[in-house]
Amino acid sequence: MKIDKEKCTGCDACRPYCPVGAIKPIESEGNRINEINQEECVECGVCYLRSGVCLVDAIYMPQLEWPRSIREEFSNPNVRHPSTRAQGRGTEEMKTNDVTGRYRRGISGIALEMGRPGIGTSFKDIQTVSVAMARLGVEFEPQNPVTTLMVDPKAGKLKEEVLGEKVLSAILEFRIPNDRLKEVLHAIKEVSTRIETVFSLDLVSRVNKNGSIPNASIAREAGFLPRPNTKTNVGLGRPLAKED
Repeated sequence: MKIDKEKCTGCDACRPYCPVGAIKPIESEGNRINEINQEECVECGVCYLRSGVCLVDAIYMPQLEWPRSIREEFSNPNVRHPSTRAQGRGTEEMKTNDVTGRYRRGISGIALEMGRPGIGTSFKDIQTVSVAMARLGVEFEPQNPVTTLMVDPKAGKLKEEVLGEKVLSAILEFRIPNDRLKEVLHAIKEVSTRIETVFSLDLVSRVNKNGSIPNASIAREAGFLPRPNTKTNVGLGRPLAKED
């Protein structure tokens, strides 16, 4: 996003709408106007179309070229990810396990939802986490926009050209056998001290036949306080894998 210096009146109406605080006042030819910090802007579209707050149409979106275009794909929920054709953060795998059968018994799915409004996240930080997880042999979800940006999923390495990009949020999604889960959770705690953003940790598992949640106790042993909840998607179709 950019602001036309000739049109901007410096009214500041747009500033509260920016979820990463990228809009700042500046002096231009003796006038006080606003400018969008291009390093911080995540191209979410809130100030431009979604708020409609600018009364003089000073805010505009220039043509976004690669790799900057991925900022919009991860930050604007109205834009589809070209890799998965899904909107939002572009991943639905964990939400549709009743159809895909992706997570079998004995397997934990993990999602690290990195970044939030107010701070965002950089792909440099995302790579710091993905490399740490790859060292433990996790399997990254292939139907995930972050995974499609990896040049080497075995190493968790992202394409060099995206490392300077910032987005509102992104999800790292992978799975690991339950007997390796505690090790992975300890590694997540350690790597959290080396990144400059926040994240939410999601754990997914099939419920045991007696109703217990197998990875909840493992998370507690690793020093986490899980808050169990369930999600059931009805009417999406038959599972691709037989019940085990």
